[in-house]
Amino acid sequence: MMKEAAIYFPPFKLSRRMEEVQDKSSVEYQRLTWDALRKSINGLVNKVNAANVKNIIPELFSENLIRGSGLFCRSCMKSQMASPGFTDVFAALVAVVNTKFPEVGELLLRRVVLQLKRAYKRNDKPQLLAAVKFIAHLVNQLVAHEIIALELLTVLLENPTDSSVEVAVAFVTECGSLLQDLSPKGLHGIFERFRGILHEGEIDKRVQFLIEGLFAIRKAKFQGYPAIRPGLDLVEQEDQITHEISLQEEIDPEIALDIFKPDPNVLENEKRYEELKKTILGEESEDEEGSDAASDVDDEGEDDDAEEDEEQMKIRDETETNLVNLRRTIYLTIMSSVDFEEAGHKLLKIKLEPGQEMELNIMLLECCSQERTYLRYYGLLGQRFCMINKVYQENFDKCFVQQYSMIHRLETNKLRNVAKFFAHLLSIDALPWHVLAYIRLTEEDTTSSSRIFIKILFQELSEHLGIHLLNERLNDPTMQDSFESIFPRDNPKNTRFSINFFTSIGLGGITGNLREYLKNMPRLIMQQEQAASKSESDDESDSSGSSVTGSASSELDSLSSDESERDDRHKKRRRRD
Repeated sequence: MMKEAAIYFPPFKLSRRMEEVQDKSSVEYQRLTWDALRKSINGLVNKVNAANVKNIIPELFSENLIRGSGLFCRSCMKSQMASPGFTDVFAALVAVVNTKFPEVGELLLRRVVLQLKRAYKRNDKPQLLAAVKFIAHLVNQLVAHEIIALELLTVLLENPTDSSVEVAVAFVTECGSLLQDLSPKGLHGIFERFRGILHEGEIDKRVQFLIEGLFAIRKAKFQGYPAIRPGLDLVEQEDQITHEISLQEEIDPEIALDIFKPDPNVLENEKRYEELKKTILGEESEDEEGSDAASDVDDEGEDDDAEEDEEQMKIRDETETNLVNLRRTIYLTIMSSVDFEEAGHKLLKIKLEPGQEMELNIMLLECCSQERTYLRYYGLLGQRFCMINKVYQENFDKCFVQQYSMIHRLETNKLRNVAKFFAHLLSIDALPWHVLAYIRLTEEDTTSSSRIFIKILFQELSEHLGIHLLNERLNDPTMQDSFESIFPRDNPKNTRFSINFFTSIGLGGITGNLREYLKNMPRLIMQQEQAASKSESDDESDSSGSSVTGSASSELDSLSSDESERDDRHKKRRRRD
């Protein structure tokens, strides 16, 4: 019989031989059905993938998994070892089988743990990595308890070597997302051990980089490394049966289940499994038929209700996913373009909903501020949009106000880039000059950050236009209302501050009119006082005029004394020369 078992029979010959055997309980027939069961289970396990796993499961339950439990476990382990990339698929398959046959799931888990212990003792890294990955996904599917994961990591990191640490990193990468939810304190302890290994510095540089990468994955909350892929979440959490196995206990792999043994009660056992199979698969088919019938009955009513619901219900995206995607598209377009013309052409192709134009202005300004040094590329791109559509020009006007009001929050480098960007737009009239009215240049209304911003803004304007053209623009009679806040004339103190500020940054030439005004201010004050005294009544003019003239004369004396002191200094310098 042993020779007969070693002979290969094609499927059609095997089925023919099974038909020829009359006694269904004979040893020969049992051996033929055993071979057919082994081939069927191997075939189903080998062709399973994420796309067809839901179709494979009913076919698998059609086979006698109680009789072929050892065959199923051995086939899963061999296939997983050959294709570690499909480990999560095999784990999902085992998770479904475990809900109906927990003893099969426990048997496979015991065998995988035993395989891991043997590979660890032999220092067989490929087999160890495969076993560790299988256990990680069995933990993700809740077939194995998370205690075994923490115990395994403790063993691997107790006496760290390059290989053991690398295996531990691979294990945490696979099941860290689940451990973070189920056992955050345990995972924290494991990462503290990783941190200690890094500080010791006894492992190879390559492995140190792997640990640092694992910390980065943890910081990102294991994004990109989910516990279970969406298509493989086949079992409800409350339906799953979890097994607790320790690495310290002795494990019986029950190898005898892989070998054929005659069963004296084979017919009874087959009948029992047929009944069990009907309860497993029959309920599913009945549910499907019932749901189909119910859906057919309710289709007409649902169609009418759906039309009414669609009219009443409007979905609102509160997560701003579309806005984030739009900003990402704008950013990638700006950063990947060779020149501003290409960037402008691509950005204009982006379909913007009404009111989303502001996002383009904000992203352009944000990209400009992030550069190490100012790039003229951004100024030219902003100029292009201002010339194309007035909406973008108005939006940059709003951005100027917003940036200036929050200028104290920007770093010096960002502040410089933003100031040069707006100076470029002003110098070519892409941005109207009335935006300068938002700047009030006094000691009380400015901070160190805002003074740096104004300094860079006007120095860049001077470089672009030249001091003479800049002076002409600032002395334009039609724009004086917009420049009153920069060249204040309401108070001598504010006037002197403005003059001193522009003189200190090398732009004293644009303050000529302001200096003349300050020089003539005593005469203007006297004229105002005389006009006020004439208009008032005799009694009121005597009382109020004396106080006004006193204050005016004091200001006049202070101004004249300042001028006399300046004249004396000039005379002394000339004598010394």
